[in-house]
Amino acid sequence: MNDQYGRRIHYLRVSVTDRCGLRCRYCMPEEGVEWVEHSRILSYEQIVRLVRAAAGLGIDTVRLTGGEPLVRKGLDKLVWAVKAIDGIRAVTLTTNGVLLAQQLPALCAAGLDGVNLSLDTLDRGQYAAITRRDLLPRALEGLEAALNTPGLKVKLNCVPMGDNDDQLVPLAALARDRALDVRFIELMPIGLGSSLPRRTQAEVLEKLEGAFGPALPCAQGGGSGPGRYVTFAGFTGRVGFISAVSHQFCESCNRVRLTATGFLKTCLQYETGVNLKALLESGADGAAIRAAMEGAVFAKPACHHFSAAGTAEDERRSMYQIGG
Repeated sequence: MNDQYGRRIHYLRVSVTDRCGLRCRYCMPEEGVEWVEHSRILSYEQIVRLVRAAAGLGIDTVRLTGGEPLVRKGLDKLVWAVKAIDGIRAVTLTTNGVLLAQQLPALCAAGLDGVNLSLDTLDRGQYAAITRRDLLPRALEGLEAALNTPGLKVKLNCVPMGDNDDQLVPLAALARDRALDVRFIELMPIGLGSSLPRRTQAEVLEKLEGAFGPALPCAQGGGSGPGRYVTFAGFTGRVGFISAVSHQFCESCNRVRLTATGFLKTCLQYETGVNLKALLESGADGAAIRAAMEGAVFAKPACHHFSAAGTAEDERRSMYQIGG
């Protein structure tokens, strides 16, 4: 699929739930979370049907997200079903890692290709403050399980927020001796994240070069996302940056999102898109669903405007409600 600006859209992020066992400060309120009713969440069968339609239009990469996708039972069955769809070449997962160690064998047997594990600190007290849960040992167990799984591509995602400044170097150092991509993702002003401090790519890189020396160029391939990578002398892995605010990359955007409630969302900042769950439940056939997808993708906005004033069309929900 191409949008009106000629961008090839081939990457679909699918949220399977809005639920999560953590309460990260930039994603969820500490309490009073209103979960979506189960009847409004896409069934696995509906997800497979929508991914099959998308694959017929050129989608070849699917990432399963949440909330926390591993809190939904039987996720390995969904991985297997999506990976079996003609045209889908990669199925990956974004997770906080807390439930990963015990579920990883079944997920890999189903065909999982990669894991992105979200981890903002290696300090247990700080982790508990950021996530509001004292579960760092379980997250690290999940990371080790992923790193010790042959053939599984592993990335670690950290959001620099100011209060975890002292953890940026230790996190990056995890790539020194392991075939691991450690990525620093600028906090986007969406939902709760709009009121929190953030660190830019330049600020993070300055800290890393102060610890490891000059950043060195390295291969940029190996994924479907917008990460830009460097390495440092003596490193086995890479350090990446996803900097949507300070280094806008909308001109090369290749993705859309399917929320847990079945809304095909074409840009993170805007509410634009189409309700595919409603189409499914109205009895629409495959041709009608594909036409709706094509129309929404063609109308995908040119770019976000995170650094400018808001508009009436801007997204008002938090990340766990959208799909990370």
